[in-house]
Parts: sequence; structure tokens; C-alpha cells
Amino acid sequence: MLRITNRFASGEYMTDLPRRVLVTGAAGSVGLATLDLLARHQVAATGLDLRDPGGLPADRMVVGDAGDPEVVRRALDGVEAVIHLAALPAPVLGTPEEVFCGNTRATFVVLEEAGRAGVRRAAIASSMSALGLAWADRALHPAYVPVDEQIPLQVEDPYGLSKQADELTAAMMSRRHGMTTVALRFPRLGGPEDKLQHTAEEWAVDRSAGAKELWSYLDVRDAAWAAWLAVTQPIEGHHVLAVAAPNTLMSDPTEELLDVFHPDSERRAPLPDRTVPLDLRAAERVLGFTARHVLP
Repeated sequence: MLRITNRFASGEYMTDLPRRVLVTGAAGSVGLATLDLLARHQVAATGLDLRDPGGLPADRMVVGDAGDPEVVRRALDGVEAVIHLAALPAPVLGTPEEVFCGNTRATFVVLEEAGRAGVRRAAIASSMSALGLAWADRALHPAYVPVDEQIPLQVEDPYGLSKQADELTAAMMSRRHGMTTVALRFPRLGGPEDKLQHTAEEWAVDRSAGAKELWSYLDVRDAAWAAWLAVTQPIEGHHVLAVAAPNTLMSDPTEELLDVFHPDSERRAPLPDRTVPLDLRAAERVLGFTARHVLP
């Protein structure tokens, strides 16, 4: 670890920056954004993915399955922090067994091998799908808004369940190995091109589709920034944090959308204009994170 003086929400502090970070799912959109960020910080990166598309900004690339202990042990050589992003990111991308078992196995193996190797900082990609709304076959509604990390979960699909299990796995690894672990609940993700704008156009046509995700979003560059903060800020223990842009992708006022699509959800705070119906204060308090790339 490299000792650096930096700035945090509470003022000046000393932080240990990892000399090398393992990024699983390195060839994905968030993985690539994370590798780009590490390169800008001049931190060495090892990428792990099922394929190597070439040209990734990592000085070391390991090809293989994140659920294979031998592959992961090889990838962990010289690593001081882990950002685990590898997963099947939707229940429609495999059988229920492939999605749940593959995702949870990879998270367990990566964190267990990291703990055994002496790694003490890890961030994992969780999802707002852990709430259960996004992939349910029926309309579900949050118990209250803005949604925080303590809200009751209503998972009915294998992907959301895998993310709920991943969060519990990270909590266990924190106790088992003395690791600091952060599970980041990502909303709808998109790149800096036009993917999020395309989603906004889709949701404008079918507002009920966005209702399943509370019309929330995050630029992949901000997802990478949150992951970087999760492995560098002076925190301990295990944390589950919702990270998202502060506004929705919709032009409609948030409270009007809630009146139509989640009328029975308890309103615990005003949500003026296009305020996202998520409580983002924990991520700001714990990590000093606020989204930097916000669509108008």
C-alpha cells in the first residue's frame, strides 16, 4: 500500500492506495471504466475475464472463470485490493441455476481467495435488483421511498437473489478475514455515449418499465469512481451502499410518477422535481460519493 494525503468529506486524511488492483469482469462496461480510472491514478491493474478482447488498459490480463479458485489465485498475484464486477447481469442471460449459482460462486471464490491471500479491501457489484422489483413477474412496490439500504427485500428472481446472497457473502468475508468490504447497489448503468439516453427514451414511452427500477441510473464512469472510493477510503467493516445519479431519467416529476406507479409506498421525505426516489446519503457519508455525470 502507498500512503497518500488526500481529501475526504470530513477533511484531510491519510489513505492507503493499493499498488495493484484486481478487476474481475474487466472486459465489461464498468470493468473498462474502472481500468481507465486506475490508469489515470497510475495504479497497476490486473484484469480477469472470460475473454481478452485486447487493448484493455491493464498491464496484466488473466483469462478464465472468476468462479475457478486456481484462476483467481493466479490473478491475485501481487494484488492489494479487489473490485469484483464479474457476473451474469440479468436473469435472462442463462438458466436460473447458471445465473444464481454462477454469480454467487464467483463472489464467494474471489473474496475467499482474496482473504486467504491477505487482501484486506474489496468492493463488489451488487444491484438495485436486490430489492426484487426489477425482474419480478408481477408489479412490486417498495415499502417506502426514498428507498434506503434497510428496506425489506422482495426478491422473486435468481439474479436479484444472487445479489442478495453476494451482499451476505461479503459481510461474512469481512468477519472471516478481517476484510473491509463494500457492496455497491448499482441502478441502470450506461456509458458516456447514448445508452442512457436510449433508456430514457424507452422509459418515456413505457413509464412502467422505469417504475421497476425507480427510474434511476448511473453513468459507468461514476460506477467506477464509487468502486475506487470503496477500496481506498478510510473505512472498516462491511457496507451495503446505494449509488445513483441524484435525478431520474424521466422528465415527469418524481412524486407524480410515484402517485401513478407506487401509490401505496410510504413517503418518508419530499422528492421535488426529478429527485431520484433513493436515499443516497449513506454512500456520501461513508465514501464521500456523489455522481459526477448527471444527465440534464
